[in-house]
Amino acid sequence: MAHTWRTAHRAPRQKGETMPAADTYPIIPREALFGNPTRAQGMISPDGKWLSWLAPDEGVLNIWLAPASDPGNARVMTKADARPIRQHFWPGDAKSLLYVQDKDGDENFLLYRIDLETGEERALTPFENTRVQIVGASETIKDQILVGLNNRDPQFHDVYRLDLNTGELTLVYENDSYAGFMADDTLTLRMAMRQNEAGGTDYFRMTGGEVEDEPFETTAMEDSLTTSPAGYTTDGSILYWVDSRGRDTAALYAQDTATGERTLIAENDRADIGGTIRDQKTGEVLAYSVEYLTTQWRAIDPAIGEALDWLDERLEGDFGISSRTDDDRTWIVWNDPLTAPVRTWIFDRDAQTLEEFYVSRPELEGAPLQAMHPVEIVSRDGLTLPSYLTLPPGSDETGEGRPEAPVPTVLLVHGGPWARDSYGFNAIHQMLANRGYAVLSVNFRGSTGFGKDFINAGNRQWGLKMHDDLIDAVEWAIGKGIAARDKVAIMGGSYGGYATLAGLTFTPDVFACGVDIVGPSNLETLLSTIPPYWTPMVKIFHERMGNPDTEEGLALLRAASPLYKADRITRPLLIAQGANDPRVKQAESDQIVGAMKEAGIPVTYVLYPDEGHGFARPENSIAFFALAEHFLAECLGGRAEPLGDVLAPSTAEIAEGEE
Repeated sequence: MAHTWRTAHRAPRQKGETMPAADTYPIIPREALFGNPTRAQGMISPDGKWLSWLAPDEGVLNIWLAPASDPGNARVMTKADARPIRQHFWPGDAKSLLYVQDKDGDENFLLYRIDLETGEERALTPFENTRVQIVGASETIKDQILVGLNNRDPQFHDVYRLDLNTGELTLVYENDSYAGFMADDTLTLRMAMRQNEAGGTDYFRMTGGEVEDEPFETTAMEDSLTTSPAGYTTDGSILYWVDSRGRDTAALYAQDTATGERTLIAENDRADIGGTIRDQKTGEVLAYSVEYLTTQWRAIDPAIGEALDWLDERLEGDFGISSRTDDDRTWIVWNDPLTAPVRTWIFDRDAQTLEEFYVSRPELEGAPLQAMHPVEIVSRDGLTLPSYLTLPPGSDETGEGRPEAPVPTVLLVHGGPWARDSYGFNAIHQMLANRGYAVLSVNFRGSTGFGKDFINAGNRQWGLKMHDDLIDAVEWAIGKGIAARDKVAIMGGSYGGYATLAGLTFTPDVFACGVDIVGPSNLETLLSTIPPYWTPMVKIFHERMGNPDTEEGLALLRAASPLYKADRITRPLLIAQGANDPRVKQAESDQIVGAMKEAGIPVTYVLYPDEGHGFARPENSIAFFALAEHFLAECLGGRAEPLGDVLAPSTAEIAEGEE
């Protein structure tokens, strides 16, 4: 759909307020940012004969297929008509396409197969209330995979060998105590893992289908989020680890499976080792990435290094490899220029050519997209917080990441909290900046990717030092002349939603308003209602948040719960919740809305009956961000695209605050 760059509604200005520079720039329509992409998740089949991608069919993302020799001759392979397909992949034999799908956001993902020759679609795991896990795939056994299924016991995944062509499931291991497994290229289970009493992880060898009595590797709680096995080589002789034991940042090691000897492969002083590129045949690591403020690739293999250097010289911004052929001669490469829509390319390594596969959102061509500025903020106790700042168009004529005068600001807080913000195109950053706001995203303590000390500094600090980091970031922005003190909003999803509620209850004078998306309000009830398949790892929550089974832990959780301080909310609050959220149940939002109503405090509450932990349907995303931008316009004085009839195609129910 073509878009016209048009002017927007803006909340009335206060006396003496000046026109922000952003008002002179065209508004970017919500649909261009949050609607369906033209194409996404492009891949090439292992044999190089086919291209696949996600694209709308009758308004819903489905899987499309085309010959690699004739990309224009595409056909739709699936029939999703309500909830979009968001993840698909190729099995090794390239005779079919696989995808996973849940129901209305319940995260009970099932596995489906589409036969390339006949077009027949079938459920490979046709069970109710079941969440499939992919346990293992093979370079040599291309028509089978290992899957985990929790249909017998919702807490534990039994392991099955799945024949992709016949659909036959063969039980490999009935599981009553382990959180996960790892297999080698023969699809033989080699390792089982489970949490220990200290909150760390024990790793057990498996031989002949049986788990050994004693672990061969153990991590303490302090390493539990920064240490994990990263797979075997094809011959099973090497087991890779990303490991922080005995150090701060996680390094890459190769462990000889016969002797146990470990060899250091790669390390970085500021950030953990991230992704890897593996040899398609041997499984050996050829390159690795490190992400501190931005992602950097480092090659071990000279040929891979040459290819990465060639791409780096020709692609502006960030890039990555999303798919490769078995012979490794053709790559599908995505490229994020940040101030232009993401492009995906077909890279022929032999010919050294890049052929454009597609532009994900061509309607953003020529839009006033803004640069993201990586910044470092120092907390009150000396921690460096890697962060990202996006400014409104026209506010920073020098391009140095500082506006000419303070502007209204939105502190956008990531979820997890054991996750991170990253450098790259961010649709929410772009919408908010386009509406006239500076947008600041902060990797507060507890965020991942920066070493175990940074994560562990957030242990049992929900609402305490983790929140202090966010307040320190606001003070930094004010001190640098970026933010106006009386015009800072807080917004986020999941943990970011919690941070929003904490901001309006624990520090009610700091923020002008807040937008909470699926955020927990009561940490005690949050932990008592986790999905059953999280139960094997519940110690990580108890050790890092607070243990509700102890008097001290329960007191800590209650003190950190915004619900109990709801009567301190004095600033406008918008809450969005998916009715089927399995992680942060609807009751989390219902509780605080009820407490606010009881205290006579107004709130706007939007419920989505067909969503879970966030928004999957673009109609719902567009509707919510329409409400959010008008809410922020009233609060901060920015501009907003007219509402129109944007709510009609969505399932949004205004449960409170419809006026």
